[in-house]
Amino acid sequence: MSQQPRVAAPDGDGDEFSKLFEESMRSVKPGEVVRGRVVGVGRDMVTVDIGYKSEGQIPIWEFTTRDGEVTVQDGDEIDVFFDADEGEHGGIVLSRSKAEQAIVWRDLEEAFESNGVVEGVIVGKVKGGLKVDVGVPAFLPGSHADLRPARNLDRYIGQRGQFAVLKFNRARGNVVVSRRAVMEKERAELKEETLKVLEEGVILEGIVKNITDYGAFVDLGGIDGLLHVTDMSWGRVNKPADVVNVGDRARVVVLKYDPERGRVSLGMKQIMPDPWASVADRYPIGARVHGKTVSLADYGAFVEVEPGIEGLVHVSEMSWTKRVTHPSKVLEVGQEVDVLVLDVDIANRRISLGLKQAEPNPWEMVRVNHPIGSRITGAVKNITDFGVFIGVEEAIDGLVHISDLHWTKKVRHPSDLFQKGDEVEAIVLGIDVDNE
Repeated sequence: MSQQPRVAAPDGDGDEFSKLFEESMRSVKPGEVVRGRVVGVGRDMVTVDIGYKSEGQIPIWEFTTRDGEVTVQDGDEIDVFFDADEGEHGGIVLSRSKAEQAIVWRDLEEAFESNGVVEGVIVGKVKGGLKVDVGVPAFLPGSHADLRPARNLDRYIGQRGQFAVLKFNRARGNVVVSRRAVMEKERAELKEETLKVLEEGVILEGIVKNITDYGAFVDLGGIDGLLHVTDMSWGRVNKPADVVNVGDRARVVVLKYDPERGRVSLGMKQIMPDPWASVADRYPIGARVHGKTVSLADYGAFVEVEPGIEGLVHVSEMSWTKRVTHPSKVLEVGQEVDVLVLDVDIANRRISLGLKQAEPNPWEMVRVNHPIGSRITGAVKNITDFGVFIGVEEAIDGLVHISDLHWTKKVRHPSDLFQKGDEVEAIVLGIDVDNE
């Protein structure tokens, strides 16, 4: 945590600077950090004048970066530690590194006493927390790493930031810091600013902090609001994670604000136009539309015809000829289909769709292809007490009543005359399309 050297006084004021410099330095004594001026930069040593009876020398490595670059030059004004009045080779003993350490401890003490902050880097993990380099090693308890308890402390390693000083003991070299305290203070300041503009109807931008089964919590700036899953989209949302992720920036509108409880309800879909407002114009009854199956229920399938608009295909509207026991027998989620609009209920936001209506009614085709009086040939599909069923078209059977099986014989049971699979000829006596 080195301090950059300061530039000496401008040319022309050198004499005046020297007088002020010497006067300010006459009272210096060993054990203090003092201000000095570089008067020589050699290959191995840097000579510094602190206004004392003699000059001091500091090893050049204390001013050299890892890349070998010397960071000081003649005339620079720097802080040094006055270590001793006379060294083994004569002259005073000075130290740049000890000055930096002393300044660090001074800054830590000031931050501790004034509730200030210090800069640092989280450099590693230790028992119960993290190790922070604030110029000297400091301990960051795990409970003070973030606003909420963090299970994985490894993710903080390498992060630079500001820390509050919780405990300070220079004699023992003990420093305990808190990242949470700084974040709480910043959050309180943000909350104060957010509350100035927070009211129902205002549109804000926040960051998604947490996702639950029922919605997402969005940080508006010091205060969290709940974005319920039903307010994320006009369309169906199976789970909140399908719409937002933790860390996303979200544009939301304040739906409700309770100052007493500090609760904020947010909406996302309300920023966009309600697609249901013009559904009747876009999807008139009888219109053929293309959609995608998004959900199946026992009573039918929901088909999305556009984002935010879904319609129900009731199980009874799925096939002209088959008795569908469950929608999964006909459709699957994700399948694209053509459907017809059967009804539109704007008040209840419902659209009734028909799947079978998108195809020709085979019963109408039977009336065309097999008019009354025409002769057909088909296989016996089923035999009952009251007659036999004969295949007319695919999935369409016709009934020959027991009374129409023979002109002269009294038939006690149709099985006396026919077996399942027998090919027979019959005359069409009637077709009831409505009742199929």
